[in-house]
Amino acid sequence: MKYAPFIAVTLMAFAVPALADDAPAKGDAGKPALDLTKPTLSTTSGSVTAGGQSIAYKANAGTLVLKNDNGEPTVSMFYVYYAKDGASASERPVTFFFNGGPGSATVWLHMGAFGPQRVRTSDDSHTPGAPYALVNNNDSLLDVTDEVFIDAPGTGFSRVLDKDLGGKGDPKDFYGVDQDGKAFTGFIQQFLTKFGRWNSPKYIFGESYGTIRGPVLTLDLQNAAVDINGLILLSAIPNTDISADGDSFNPAIDVPFALVLPTMAATAWYHDRVPNKPAKLEDFLAQVEKFAMGDYLTALNAGSNLDAATEKQIADKLQSYTGISSDYWMKADLRVNGAQFEHELMRESGDLVGRLDSRFEGPALDPLGEQAEYDPQSSAISSAYVSLFNDYARKTLKVDDQGLTYIPLSFDVNGKWDFKHQNPFGQAFPGATNVLPDLAVAMGQNPTMKVMLNGGYYDLATAFYAAQFEMEHLPMKASLQKNISYDWYPSGHMVYANEASAKMLHDNVAKFIESSHK
Repeated sequence: MKYAPFIAVTLMAFAVPALADDAPAKGDAGKPALDLTKPTLSTTSGSVTAGGQSIAYKANAGTLVLKNDNGEPTVSMFYVYYAKDGASASERPVTFFFNGGPGSATVWLHMGAFGPQRVRTSDDSHTPGAPYALVNNNDSLLDVTDEVFIDAPGTGFSRVLDKDLGGKGDPKDFYGVDQDGKAFTGFIQQFLTKFGRWNSPKYIFGESYGTIRGPVLTLDLQNAAVDINGLILLSAIPNTDISADGDSFNPAIDVPFALVLPTMAATAWYHDRVPNKPAKLEDFLAQVEKFAMGDYLTALNAGSNLDAATEKQIADKLQSYTGISSDYWMKADLRVNGAQFEHELMRESGDLVGRLDSRFEGPALDPLGEQAEYDPQSSAISSAYVSLFNDYARKTLKVDDQGLTYIPLSFDVNGKWDFKHQNPFGQAFPGATNVLPDLAVAMGQNPTMKVMLNGGYYDLATAFYAAQFEMEHLPMKASLQKNISYDWYPSGHMVYANEASAKMLHDNVAKFIESSHK
């Protein structure tokens, strides 16, 4: 049995309740008791020590309302905008952040990676229950850029303004690859006007599904005459057909199994399942990558023509790299997907490893099962993030929630998502979503734009080697490859969940921003 397509299950990896959009009570006249059709704004002051300096800032938390061609409100999008006091708008960069899902709010990047306050969680084990710790974020990017954290429609405090909410919005106009890109484009254009940032250096930072939104948004902005200086991708999956846990869902395409093998090997290395474990992970992975794209992929491509002796040799090598028995690899026809690996690696102890961060372990709910039933990392940290953001937003940022529930992850949005995408070359993709052409066109049209790819060695959801492979196969002029940089970390999907990796991520992104606009 195989996983459902990757993006549809990204959300399910998180152990967070699915929350429906709030339907406010109606007043006596049958109108909504609260009005989301007007923009809101709460401005507070704060300071953070980041990048070795103390930074005073204004925190602007509120909503912007997008309208249709008739001037009728269609969606209210929530954001938090941190701006350094006294900085020049034309010299100071501004970076727009968003998470993925689809159906995820941006609480994770905000409270875990780059906001001025950071949620403190256990490194690779379950974080104990409340009270949780919210601390100064030494790795906030406010030392080099102003920050805008945006919640997608239907997530966080963002809402599609349908007739029950006093507007003319329809979820189908926002819950989809191309529709979502247009909404974020409209938001950014309105934001640049409201806060006077049209002439600022501009950056986009997307994580997970956000690395699909990022290229689409970048090209949409360019088509609206808004060039960006840099696109930063974290845990990337720009082509879902070859990034899904090592399984392409296409029996004729075997390359995904080779591309996820280095992540499996890294996981086995971390959990001491590799015989004669090499001292340095990176040296070990270089061996695995060579094998993956050489002998292993050759064997997979042979299909039913692979002879028994070679199959056994490959299976033995796979055992030496992954800690999964040669017999298991043989039974699987040398093709093991991520969910199977997560369950099998620690089977003898009755545990499974995480999908989003395979450093994490948790008890298998079905010791005899074939695939992991949940994600231990999501279960370990989600409560801390959601609890502290709800507290922080209302008490520190003074957000007027208007009685709304903050939706960290929405299965309603995810379940209604339209994955069809209009290829910029003029073709529509009805199946797997692939935005590599968007990125290639955007880089061709804006050859000064830089792209940064970040990923974790222990991420089984969006394998780092698969993301690199995709970038190296962009359909564009080869010389533009020099505009792409790569950084890998000893962490998982949420690279910043590991404090050492969070500092590395800050330092690398700060260097990227500073070097790409001056």
